[in-house]
Amino acid sequence: MTPRRPAPRPPAARPRPTPSKSLNRPHETDEPVTDTGGGLVRLRLAIAYDGTALHGWARQPGQRTVQGELEQALAMVLRRDVGLTVAGRTDAGVHATGQVAHCDVPRQVWAEQGGKVVRRLRGVLPPDIAVQAVVEAPPAFDARFGALARHYVYRLTDDPSGPPPLRRADTVGWPRTLDAEAMQLATGLLLGEHDYAAFCRRREGATTVRSLLALEVVRIGPLITVAASADAFCHSMVRSLVGALLAVGEGRRLPEWPAGLLGRSERANDVPVAPAGGLTLIRVDYPPDDALAARAVVTRARRDQPPA
Repeated sequence: MTPRRPAPRPPAARPRPTPSKSLNRPHETDEPVTDTGGGLVRLRLAIAYDGTALHGWARQPGQRTVQGELEQALAMVLRRDVGLTVAGRTDAGVHATGQVAHCDVPRQVWAEQGGKVVRRLRGVLPPDIAVQAVVEAPPAFDARFGALARHYVYRLTDDPSGPPPLRRADTVGWPRTLDAEAMQLATGLLLGEHDYAAFCRRREGATTVRSLLALEVVRIGPLITVAASADAFCHSMVRSLVGALLAVGEGRRLPEWPAGLLGRSERANDVPVAPAGGLTLIRVDYPPDDALAARAVVTRARRDQPPA
């Protein structure tokens, strides 16, 4: 009787690459890199995410955050620690389709990995985060201080049935009927450069003066969108502006009320903060390459101004 051959063993699983533990994680830097040919190269990342299960952008111990997940994935793909600087630090639950960040990596690493980075990141990132593009940027590019404007959209519906099931992650179901025309009337009084301290959670040593470039309320059937654009937004500013507009839309406040809060030196406790799930960062604008360095200088000076 012929002895049976043992069944062939399945191939061993390839171990997942892990970030190097011998390298200290670099601090976030937004200083221009020095391009010496064989030195560092600055990369610009286009990022999208569903913020529902994420605790905002900034990494936090023991929490899932966009920055934490991305830096871990980049370390796996590039086999070295990478620190990201972002255009806008979104809060927990806030989404993005047009987020921008930058990082610096050795030019040799980029030369070897550049064409494969996006596909390889897809293989290690969780499904609620996507890096849509990674490109080499000018040394003076700064995702944070180089930005001219950030653009957000807030989506909500006052339909009795709630948001459409396929849009439930980025559309808030509002329980009361809203007067979108009254909300739009209130927006015009909020535009321009003002101290928006009444609508912000103050950060020690930072100014709350901002230039609100656009604020528009549009109703299409039961869907109401609030589009907001500014040179920058302070912490919770967009959601607080939307919350004030909702109070007007419900008829609890007059259209003049939100603008009457401008110029206050501290946050107004009677301004509600709209739920995070309706807010999405959709775009960040930057100047031409030859104006990047000058823009960063101007923005830094403004952000360093002490609160009024």
